[in-house]
Amino acid sequence: MFVDVASAKFIAGRGGDGAVAFHREKYIAAGGPDGGDGGDGGNVVLVVDDHMSTLVEFRYKTKYKAENGANGSGKRCSGKRGKDIVVKVPRGTLVYDAESGALVKDMSDDEPFIICKGGRGGWGNQHFATPTRQAPRFARPGLDGEVLEVRLELKLLADVGLAGFPNVGKSTLLSVVSAARPKIANYHFTTITPNLGVVRVDESFSYVMADIPGIIEGASEGAGLGHRFLRHIDRCRLIVHMVDVSGSEGRDPIADFEAINEELEKYNPELAKRPQIVAANKSDLIYDREVADKFKAYIRNLGFEYFEISAATNVGVDALMKKVGEVLSKLPPIETYTPTFVREEEDLSNHDFEITRLDGDVYMVEGNWIKRAMGSVNFDDYESRIYFERLLRKYGVYDALEENGAEEGDTIIIYTMEFEYVK
Repeated sequence: MFVDVASAKFIAGRGGDGAVAFHREKYIAAGGPDGGDGGDGGNVVLVVDDHMSTLVEFRYKTKYKAENGANGSGKRCSGKRGKDIVVKVPRGTLVYDAESGALVKDMSDDEPFIICKGGRGGWGNQHFATPTRQAPRFARPGLDGEVLEVRLELKLLADVGLAGFPNVGKSTLLSVVSAARPKIANYHFTTITPNLGVVRVDESFSYVMADIPGIIEGASEGAGLGHRFLRHIDRCRLIVHMVDVSGSEGRDPIADFEAINEELEKYNPELAKRPQIVAANKSDLIYDREVADKFKAYIRNLGFEYFEISAATNVGVDALMKKVGEVLSKLPPIETYTPTFVREEEDLSNHDFEITRLDGDVYMVEGNWIKRAMGSVNFDDYESRIYFERLLRKYGVYDALEENGAEEGDTIIIYTMEFEYVK
């Protein structure tokens, strides 16, 4: 099954929590805090797999989660880092942010790409010891890993795209010039998925050719199979436009040529400007030479290279393939797309907060940094509570509460905790 569009959710591992521990050893009194740090969470890593040609695997698995980091422990032992999860995709896969539609990465190169970074491990209580706080009973929790929902879209990486109406001989040509073995039959829409083949001009030069399923009039608006697969011709550096000049189906080759170019332009105006070579196929079956000659004159008048071939009997095919290679050698490499996605990273230096008066003498305080700090505090321990209170005073929460009318004895709600306000 050929699948070229899919969705997935990537979740990096959470960092492990720092440990609260104290040195315990015979003959060593008051050994002090020695809680180790938590390990970092694992990353979600995308890699290109050239053995994959479809996104079908994402139909059966849509959620990919890396391993969490291990918590720290005593004796200043750090937790183990979480394992990365490696997600394989076909070459040419475009990764978009599902929410904004921005391009995150064009997976066309061989470099692994970290799409979601694991959360940082938390500090153990060894980091919080000071001359006045010699036995801290709190540690810093690990941070959550990055999460991203994406839309995957495969755009085949091919140097040459074979374009043309159904049943003009595109699959036959690909089977003749490469090792590809697409299904070939004498009826329209035999090819229902794109096929790739490597054409070797000589020992030192080869190129990739894609047989795009038959495009028809209205393809850019969803008619036929062309709408679904037009994206696979986007990156082609050169288009070989195949036209049936035999007249066996009573079609006008000039009208066919114009119709296909019109669909390409409607889908993407840049495609109409892409270099083209015209291959007039089924020349061995021509019964009206005048029609074929008229088409040839029309194409030459437009300035396109024109080759009369018969893919079935291999007539003129070698000359066409050599010309294709010659033109490709002068063209720039296959286009890759520049990412536009910018991830909003949490600013750990941001100490903003919001105070809401709920009902009379009840106030609610919210802020990301406060939520993180609460995760590191042991509220059953006096020193930990004093540490948390100092943070609130340091970053202006107490001052802001008084400005909002808070008085002694009022109730202060901070996430899951309730406090009685004391000046």
